[in-house]
Amino acid sequence: MRITEAARRLGTSPRMLRYRETLGLLPATRDTGPAGAGTGRGGGHRRFGDAELRAVALALALEKRYDIGPAELAFGLRVLAEPQVQAHVRELGERIGRLSAPPARALDFEKEKALRLLRRR
Repeated sequence: MRITEAARRLGTSPRMLRYRETLGLLPATRDTGPAGAGTGRGGGHRRFGDAELRAVALALALEKRYDIGPAELAFGLRVLAEPQVQAHVRELGERIGRLSAPPARALDFEKEKALRLLRRR
C-alpha cells in the first residue's frame, strides 16, 4: 500500500512516516523505478506491507509507553547497534552516577562478590 493509506491506518500523517524513515525507524524497502535503479532513492515509492505497519505500530507504542519521541527512539536504536556510541553513552552514565562502572578485572568482580556474601551473614 502507498504511504497515504499506511498513514491513515496507523493514525498518523505521511509526513510523519517520511520523518521516521529519515530517522531509520522504517525497514529500508522501496519500489524502485528507473531513477531509483535499486538504490531506494530517486523515482521509487515506499510500499508498506504488514511487516512495515507492524514495525511502525511497535515504534508508536514504545514512544507512548516510555513518553519519548521518534528521534529519541532512533538514538536508542543507534546506541544498541553501534558499540562506540554505546561506550560513550555508558561513560556519560557512569560520570553522572546513573550507571555503575563495571569491575575493572575479574579479580575485582570476585572480590566484590565475596564481600556481598559476607555482608549477608
